[in-house]
This record gives sequence, C-alpha cells and structure tokens, in this order.
Amino acid sequence: MTNPLLAEWNTPFALAPFDAISDENFAPAFEVAMDKARVEVAAIAENSNAPTFANTIEALEASGKALDRVLSVFFTVAGADSNPRRQELQRDFGPKLAAYSSELYGNKALFARVEAVWEARETLSLTPEQQRLLMLTHRAFRRAGAALTGEQDKRMRAIMARLAELGTAFTQNLLADEASWHMALSEGDLEGLPEFVIRAARAAGQEKGADGPVITLSRSLIVPFLQFSPRRGLRRKAFEAWISRGARGGETDNRAIAEEILRLRAERAALLGYESFAAYKLETEMAKTPDAVRDLLMAVWEPARTQAEADADTLTAMMRADGINGDLEPWDWRYYSEKRRQAEHDLDEAALKPYLSLDAMIEAAFGCANRLFGLEFTPMDIPLYHSDCRAWEVTRHGRHVAVFIGDYFARGSKRSGAWCSSMRGQAKVPQVQGAVVINVCNFAKGDPALLSYDDARTLFHEFGHALHHLLSDVSYESLSGTSVARDFVELPSQLYEHWLEVPEVLERYATHVETGAAMPPEMLERLLAATTYDMGFQTVEYVASALVDLAFHEGTPPEDLMAAQRDVLDRLGLPHAITMRHASPHFAHVFSGDGYSSGYYSYMWSEVMDADAFAAFEEAGGAFDAEQARALERHILSKGGSADPAELYSSFRGRLPGVEALLRGRGLAA
Repeated sequence: MTNPLLAEWNTPFALAPFDAISDENFAPAFEVAMDKARVEVAAIAENSNAPTFANTIEALEASGKALDRVLSVFFTVAGADSNPRRQELQRDFGPKLAAYSSELYGNKALFARVEAVWEARETLSLTPEQQRLLMLTHRAFRRAGAALTGEQDKRMRAIMARLAELGTAFTQNLLADEASWHMALSEGDLEGLPEFVIRAARAAGQEKGADGPVITLSRSLIVPFLQFSPRRGLRRKAFEAWISRGARGGETDNRAIAEEILRLRAERAALLGYESFAAYKLETEMAKTPDAVRDLLMAVWEPARTQAEADADTLTAMMRADGINGDLEPWDWRYYSEKRRQAEHDLDEAALKPYLSLDAMIEAAFGCANRLFGLEFTPMDIPLYHSDCRAWEVTRHGRHVAVFIGDYFARGSKRSGAWCSSMRGQAKVPQVQGAVVINVCNFAKGDPALLSYDDARTLFHEFGHALHHLLSDVSYESLSGTSVARDFVELPSQLYEHWLEVPEVLERYATHVETGAAMPPEMLERLLAATTYDMGFQTVEYVASALVDLAFHEGTPPEDLMAAQRDVLDRLGLPHAITMRHASPHFAHVFSGDGYSSGYYSYMWSEVMDADAFAAFEEAGGAFDAEQARALERHILSKGGSADPAELYSSFRGRLPGVEALLRGRGLAA
C-alpha cells in the first residue's frame, strides 16, 4: 500500500489527506524523503556544468520538497496534537535533521558552487529578488560553518546534533509538566469565580477524567482563576505550579538542559568567530547588535518599572483593606489588579466576555481583512488532524489564494501558547496551489466559546501573521510570508491587533452571544479606555524576560541557570510581586529551538514599528484608509523576505520610527 505522505495528494488544493495518514506512516516517509533530498543535493554539488544562479541557487531552492511536505504534516500534528508515538518520532527526527543540515551546509563542493555564484553576482543580471536569495543562501552557508574544516567542522556537526536533541527534550518536558498537573476544586472553591471560569474548569475536569472541576496550567484557564479566585491559598498553589514548569526535579527538569544549550550555543558562535552567541544571532536582525537591543529595552524598562511600583503600592493598600498583612505577592497581583480595574473602569470581564465569542472574533478578523485587502473566507468541510480544527478557502476577486486552518482550543495534547505556521508557502517558482496557513491557539472550550479581551488580541495577533502569508507575492518560497528577520516578523501580527481596538469594529462584531445585541456604548468606551490598564506590570514581566534572554547569550554561559537569572533580575530591580513572563526552565521561545534565542526582544522592536505604522492610518483617512492599506500590502505584506526589512519599512513610512510612539501606545510616556 502506498504511503499517503509520499503519494500525490488528489485532494482540494492538494491539502494533506489527514484522514488517510497514520503515525506509522511518518518514519518510512521521512526516510524516503530524506534520501531523495540527499540525492537532489548531490546532483547539484556534483554538476559538471559551471555554477550558475539557475543550476545552483534555484536548484537548491527546489530541492527537498518531498521532505518539506512530510515534515509540514508531522510538525503540525506533533505541536498541536501530540501523543507518545509522535514525541518518540520527534526525538528520532531531531538529530537526523540536524545531521542532514550539517551535511548540506558542510558540503564543500556545494559551498564552492554557491561561493562561485556569489563572487560572480555583479555579472549575472539578477533581479532584486534573485540578488536577495543569493545573498541569503550564501550567508546561510557561511553562518552554518561551511568554511570550517577538520576538527572544527566535525565539532560543529556534533554541536548541532546535540542542540536538536536538547531542544526536543526541553519542549517535551514542558509539555509533560503542563499535562500532568491539575488542581481539583470543590464546589466551595468555585465561590467568587465568574460563570465562564466555572464552565472552563468543569470542561477541563472532563478532559482530565476528574470527578469535578479542575484548574490546569493552560493560560486561558489559570490566568482568569488568578484574577478572580478569592482563595489566596489556592491562588498561590496554582501560581507556584505554573511558574515551576520545567523546574520540578526528576526526568522533566529543564534546568541542566538549558545550561547545556547555552554552553553549546556559545561554543558554536566561537567556532564561527563571534564574541558571543548574541553577537552571532543579532547580525542578521534589524537590531544588529546586543547594545542596540539593550538600549531599546532599557528605554522602556525604567518608565515601566516606575509605573509598576506605583501600581504595587495601590494594590498593597487594597490587600491591607482586606485584612491581609505582609507583602503583595505574585499570586496576589492579578486578583487585586482585576478588582482595581473593575473599580476604576467599571469593567467586569464576566460581563464583557459574552460580547467576545470566538465565532464573532473570527468573523471580525476576517471582516477587517476583507475591508483592507479584499480577502474572502468560505468554510470548507475537509478532513483535518483534529476535530477541533476548522478550515476556510481564502479567495480574492474570485481567485483562490490559500487555505486557512484555525485550531483554537486548549487540550492536553497541544503545547502551550499560540502560533502561526505554514504547511505550504506562497511561491511563483514553481507555481504552487496557494499557501496553507494555520493559526493555533489555546482558548478555553465552552458552548459557546467566549474569549477574554486578551484572547481576542491573541486571535488578531496570530491572524496578522497569517495575513503575512496570505498576501505574500514573491517568486521563491524561502522568501515568502514570514520568512523575515525575527525582529521584523512581529510587525504584521502586532499591527493587526490595532484593528481590534477600532470602535467601529467592536460596534459591529462585539455582539452578545445570546441576545445578539451590540456591546453597550458605555461598555465599549470603558473597554477602550482600559486598553493600557496595568501596562506597567505587562511591560515589566516581558522586558525582564527579554533582558534575561539577552544576558544569557551575551556573556559567559552560566553554570547555575537560576542563580544567573536571579542576578539579572536583582540588578534590574524587578518588583517583588512581578515575575518574568517566562522563567528560564519553561522559556520555550528561547530553549525549544534557536528561533527567539537572543531574540525575545523582537516583539518590542516590532512594536516600535507597529505603533508608528498604525499612526500612518490614523494620520490618513482612518483605520480602513484604502491608500494606506494598499501601501502596507505593497511595501510590507506582499514582500516577505525579498528585501531588507529596514528598506521595506522605510519605503512604507518614509523613515524608521523612534520609541516614542510605543511609549505613548503603552501609556508610559512621561
């Protein structure tokens, strides 16, 4: 019987036939596709014809497509619907992929051909996009160690293989800690919790096979529990379990893994001639240097900490009024902050959530994309990898653009957080059947599913990433969509969040899930007035994480991870009642792979641009100004990684932005 992962996909838009694929198909398909990729690469390296852009750079771009197809399916299900077999396969595939990458970039004959094309670049009459692809290909080989020889080359391969093993182990340990912990609640423990939290806790209890409601470590459940539960002891128990993920001792402890990752990254950078891993990693980003990153973060840190300390005094006074002495603790902040929000903004999240149903917010995200860019979304009834998933065909002026898949609900088999991925990117060479784009979130299930305002922002954020894929219009897949510098990739996603705050959007889509009534104007006014509420806390917990990430990768790797983390936070003067958003043992952005290592700052770097970019709409005809939408698509969203990000932004806005718009947007300006 033919392996469905290797067969032609005679499905709508050549989508993966999820209903025909079993876990037992992955390993054989992986081996066959890997062998095919090796043959394709060898043919390029051993070509007797003189190196050209077509027979070397474009040929490399076209190689490995069968392997890409197998892995696109595997990593989609492994991240969003894991099981023991898929985890075992991840552990097996990781080192093999690292070895394949080392073979590719360590192929001296292949590198010689790439180098020859690079040296002849001025004589080749390449298009700007071809010049960009050539530069990125040559740079990738150089940064992967293609010029290393002998023992250095051998050591680099060993480092990359070990890093692949460690990243997989870090991720799986975190998933295991999140899946294994829950806190049972008695009926009495539900006192003070709004109905949406009670429903989510009961649904979580059913999933866990418990006799009653439980609190899990899913952010969409534990955060509202910390906001609303009057039982301080339970809040503490839940919070301490949440922040101890990856640091509980035993087989799932990530501390030694993270320490080894940092040592190997530093050694990798040294082999390539860089003074630190941060210097190596930031070379290709907009920021360029660790000093530039630190300057940005510290410019925001001081006003944010000042605001947070003032807020802490207010919350401590509220706690005293409740008869509780001692310090305001991290498990107290969200509870008293929610009370303060209700008092100052008369904004009750339990009353707000019925106006923010999941279906309505999906419709809002689609509706804004239609008004701005003419995209239309039609539901599709097709087999997907989990019954929670939904799919839409995306068209424009009647022409197929892509398939968009949404996987919105938290479950034990899904890693935490939210992300956007592409199972197939847009490309013209060769012409493909449109992109396949997935948004994965971790919202609490309900009937109907109701979102917090933060959840709704997350939905818009991830859909902003999706738009970067959907509107991509480049020749080569490796340059399409979100294939951009890490500190530029969050611009489209964070920019799209602004449309959730546009009054006319909420007036149209924020309707009561039962009555259909629009959100009352006074509630809408209070909601928008509160968008910068508690921004001192939010900014401090984020910037603390970003500065720890930078410190870990800039200096000598720490021998004691947690001691080094404490040292950075003590020097910063982190307020007692605020913790890092992601403590190091569960800092998946940084330790599950290289993606955000030395790069967690990038959300804030992008926010500097998104605040300024949305101001362009406000300065023109408003949030739906057609000319600005066309400019945003033409200069940024359609370009992918086909040009330097600073050039792309400058072509859209006429200049690069300063930090002032960000501080104003966060309510932190002096």
